[in-house]
Amino acid sequence: MIDFPHKAPEGYTYEFENFKRNTTRIMLRFHKKFDYNLGKPVATVWGFYDSKKDKYFAPVNSATIGKEVDIHSTRPWSAMKINLTPLELAFYD
Repeated sequence: MIDFPHKAPEGYTYEFENFKRNTTRIMLRFHKKFDYNLGKPVATVWGFYDSKKDKYFAPVNSATIGKEVDIHSTRPWSAMKINLTPLELAFYD
């Protein structure tokens, strides 16, 4: 099991899926249903975790692992880098 430091935002949960050997895909699932999705739950890829390297990675898309990220500089919504100024970051959370 992953020692994942983020708490899911309200109305969301994290799901951990085996993606490849030693790699877990971390999904952020939204639990409201939408008509355009035929009532199915909506999810996005938060990122990936490599248990052998003990490192987190941003997603390029749902099937492609991107660059390594520092878990402490990620947000509960995504491991992808956000380009905000320090002032904007102060209001982000």
